[in-house]
Amino acid sequence: MNRKKRVFITGASRGIGKSIAEKFIQSDFEVFIGFKDKKIEAEELASTGNAYAINIDVSSTLSVNAAFDEIESSHGSIDILINNAGISQVKLFEELEDDDWFNMLSVNLIGAFRCSQRAVIKMRENKFGKIINISSLGGQWGGIHQVHYAASKAALINLTKSMAKKFSNEGICTNAIAPGLIETDMTKDELSSINLEELESQIPLGRLGDPSDVASLAFFLAEDGNYITGQTLNINGGIYFS
Repeated sequence: MNRKKRVFITGASRGIGKSIAEKFIQSDFEVFIGFKDKKIEAEELASTGNAYAINIDVSSTLSVNAAFDEIESSHGSIDILINNAGISQVKLFEELEDDDWFNMLSVNLIGAFRCSQRAVIKMRENKFGKIINISSLGGQWGGIHQVHYAASKAALINLTKSMAKKFSNEGICTNAIAPGLIETDMTKDELSSINLEELESQIPLGRLGDPSDVASLAFFLAEDGNYITGQTLNINGGIYFS
């Protein structure tokens, strides 16, 4: 491939997504920074390199199609899709309502499906593509205060396997990353109610993860993981072995 590779990262205006975007910008990719509400933050990040802020609401098929239309009409097809956009919600099992489930699944699971469904059209034509789904430790060992979040991330792992089975023989590698306890805005509420010293003592590496840890793994899969597909790669400091 003579041109710069193009990577589209959803939910990239903050947290893990921002760190992933920064990694690819520094590595001279053509980067598309997906954002829903934080336009200023996304544009500031885009201004640091060969990058563009793209408005996308992954819970809307119309928005997803509009975002891909914008990219493809102005720049061409993307080579790497990183489905990072996600939501969380701390809520007791007994208090969960249908809308809580619908919203969680629409973003965390179906949102990744919507983007992937659109991305694979060009990837199949090009016989090349990398799709990386950002799942979670919770998707592997369950959740107590975020049952619906954990379920959505578990389903995302299964979607990853299904896509790998379907598209790997067409040159498209699909994998999931399952971060453990990472310090981000999204985890702030949950971590605030926990004794951090006690928690860190349960992690073999003795610390919470940093978004840059996840970014490094995503970059490896995108750039070098050419014989890896259908896998869930844990990045959790050793707190969970699978």
